[in-house]
Amino acid sequence: MNTAGHSSATAPRGLELTPFRGLRYDPDRVGSLAAVTSPPYDVVVRPDGLHHLQSADPYNIVRLILPEAGTPAERNAQAAETLRRWRAEGVLIPDPEPGLYVYEQRDGDGLVQRGVIGALRVSGPEERLVLPHEDVMSHIVADRADLMRATSANLEPLLLTYRGDDGTAVGTAALIERTAERPALLATTTEDGVHHRLWSVTDPADLAVIGGELSAHQALIADGHHRWATYRRLRAEHPSPGPWDHGLVLLVDTARYPLRVRAIHRLLHGLPVPEAVRALDGSFRVRRLDVPLPQAMDALAEAAAQGNAFLLTGADDAFHLVDRPDPALLDRTVPGDRPAAWRTLDATVLHATLLDHVWRVPDDPAHIAYIHDTAATVDKARRDGGTAVLMHAVHEDVVRDLARQGVTMPRKSTSFGPKPASGLVLRALDL
Repeated sequence: MNTAGHSSATAPRGLELTPFRGLRYDPDRVGSLAAVTSPPYDVVVRPDGLHHLQSADPYNIVRLILPEAGTPAERNAQAAETLRRWRAEGVLIPDPEPGLYVYEQRDGDGLVQRGVIGALRVSGPEERLVLPHEDVMSHIVADRADLMRATSANLEPLLLTYRGDDGTAVGTAALIERTAERPALLATTTEDGVHHRLWSVTDPADLAVIGGELSAHQALIADGHHRWATYRRLRAEHPSPGPWDHGLVLLVDTARYPLRVRAIHRLLHGLPVPEAVRALDGSFRVRRLDVPLPQAMDALAEAAAQGNAFLLTGADDAFHLVDRPDPALLDRTVPGDRPAAWRTLDATVLHATLLDHVWRVPDDPAHIAYIHDTAATVDKARRDGGTAVLMHAVHEDVVRDLARQGVTMPRKSTSFGPKPASGLVLRALDL
């Protein structure tokens, strides 16, 4: 029985996290749990990262979240068939009873992040329960919706955050701490050095504690805007109540476990760096930096503390620090009907002023790639001859404050992490 598909139509206002029967890899059927995991679909640098993950293990989760075939329809059909086959062969097996899952990530730098994975009731924007902070691209929502329809599954959790009332070890926080002292359902260390552990929570009293506390909170989408928009689209398409009323999420209390916020960089395919610099024509200050990447990023951080700043690099192997925009240019190009915190965002100035007005680069996949990894962005720009635009990260408080005002940032403005690894627990809608 799919517990997540039978909530009442009069469900209480608030976040409603429902137990589900997780679908997980049988460790005896795969090379290692680490070898079948992947970063979220939109973090995989294709094709390099995709092929690397495919070769790690024949059962790697990328064969479901990023299937390869000639057409979108063939890709989705292939993912559905692969999922069906892996379940029939016992590669993926359901847990015996519904539960929520405590999930821990720990790295070598002392970061520990813990949260709860469950099936969250999909709410509409009018409820103000799940707050987006970025816009989405309709073609990606359509692509993810087609994949979810074909597989009838939530293949990877999106990342939501909420703020616990006072951060003390009570209720859900204490339950998570106690659970983390028990033997884990699974433990693995991925090649990035992050150690992952997962526990199941099935006791009705424990589930009631989590449900009661979350019902008083709203959440911020940290990672997974397109998947949340996909959940909303699919819920609207299917009868309610039913399994499409819920979507797979990881909820993290950032009062106890602050996330890291990193920038997402841009790669402009058809614009060489010399042309990009010439087009600025005095509208920004430009300084050439013949230094290694870490020092260039330090210079970007220093400049960003004073105002809008970007770092350009490409085939010439140098970095070009771009800052101090002409205020008159910003007045002409940045929309004035938003809060000042939005108008002064680097991502706002990049898209409204540089991409739209100065460089005239359309925001579509043929012209712009969004890449999370800094070194990978630089390498691809140097190989391909385009322009890498390296960004400085936005503080989480700015993101949350804008989201509460109902103001979305330009898409791909932030990268919250650590992100949940894909492949540790899946949600099949027929369970």
